[in-house]
Amino acid sequence: MSKIWEFFDMMDELVYVSDMDNHDLIYMNKKALQTYGFHSLEEIVGKKCYEVIRHYSTPCSMCNNHELRPGYFREWWHYNPILERQVMFKDTLVEDNGKKYHMEIAIDAGKQEQRDSMMNLEARINEGLRVALQQETPSQTLEVLLEYMGKALEGERTYIFERNESGCDDNTYEWVASGVTPEKDNLQNVPAKVCANWYRNFRVGRHIVIKDLEDIHESDPLQYENLKRQNIRSLVVVPLYNEDEVIGFYGIDNPPEKSLDYASDMLQIMAHFIISSLKQRNLIRKLKEMSYCDQLTQIGNRYAMNEYIGNLQNEHSLGIVYCDVTGLKQVNDQKGHHAGDKLLTDACECLKKSFGEYGLFRIGGDELLAICAEIGETALWQGIEQLKQELQNKSIHMAVGGIWEKNSLNGVEKLLAEAEKRMYKDKAAYYQKYDVDRRHPLETGARTKSWTS
Repeated sequence: MSKIWEFFDMMDELVYVSDMDNHDLIYMNKKALQTYGFHSLEEIVGKKCYEVIRHYSTPCSMCNNHELRPGYFREWWHYNPILERQVMFKDTLVEDNGKKYHMEIAIDAGKQEQRDSMMNLEARINEGLRVALQQETPSQTLEVLLEYMGKALEGERTYIFERNESGCDDNTYEWVASGVTPEKDNLQNVPAKVCANWYRNFRVGRHIVIKDLEDIHESDPLQYENLKRQNIRSLVVVPLYNEDEVIGFYGIDNPPEKSLDYASDMLQIMAHFIISSLKQRNLIRKLKEMSYCDQLTQIGNRYAMNEYIGNLQNEHSLGIVYCDVTGLKQVNDQKGHHAGDKLLTDACECLKKSFGEYGLFRIGGDELLAICAEIGETALWQGIEQLKQELQNKSIHMAVGGIWEKNSLNGVEKLLAEAEKRMYKDKAAYYQKYDVDRRHPLETGARTKSWTS
């Protein structure tokens, strides 16, 4: 069973999912299994949704598969003779691993006043989902969705936390109501022990509902202090999964007590769309990284350099260190490209040690570049001396040309060309000093390049 359905296991409403191609039931939450007389998911394998849900022998005449689309819930009312009551249904299309599924949530809304209130809330959240999915970037989608959910559920703050590489939690997205103090900047790299109890619940498919913060004063003191500092009195938090791994959580602070259960249901329902947006964001980041990062040395490539230069401020000081790894072709020819790659990565590591806090780029097969914005003149030349010492320690020679200007008002391109010219002068001096093989003559003049295209 896909992990995404487990969001709905503990919901008090009936949730069931069917394959849109053949109407096979593939999931029912615990409430639905109990209501229809099943004890496990294994018992529904091979059964049709229309057979189980409505005791029909053929697909339902009101089946709305053709009307469903991702990111939108179709709401409708129908008397279910099996449940023996009027029920509000919320249907949507969910895509998972290339398959399309019909997910239906059956809600007994009770009295007319309660139904009207619920329908109004859901209409607002549906509108938020529609607007969110029209945004240009996944991050904008997440921000809009958090805002609509926070306002519809009358919370003071909605947020997303993601577990980082060190195992701590980062508050990556946040919406706050008017007059509420933002907490995002204060909630970066939250120690794992603070949310340890929550993650233990997440791993067995549970979410967190705190109706009164004082309830966890004794049982979860670290989390109590964390929430107390933020003036949180109540909350609902739902886990976020990537396959079987818990990657974080999202939630709402201080919703009205009367809507805590409803907020819990809505957050679980919307978790699928939160995760989808996070995955899209991560994919875009990866593609951008691949487009702007040299895959061998893991520093920027020419595209990254052009963008970096475009963001420079002309009134600031600028230092440029233009480097050429000497003898790379001979190493490739005599020892193979594996040895040549190692030579390049070793040279790049030396550059990182000396200028790692600045913009580093590989702009050609054997050419490396450091662009140092707002560096002092003394610091630049000291960095170059450190670079040469690092290279000597590794028995690597790299021709280096450096230049510093108080500002770059005359154009970065001219500074780059001058640094390159100085690098070639250093390279020619090296070849002359050590009388190396000259069967491949060097061009010692500056070459014309475009640095802005």
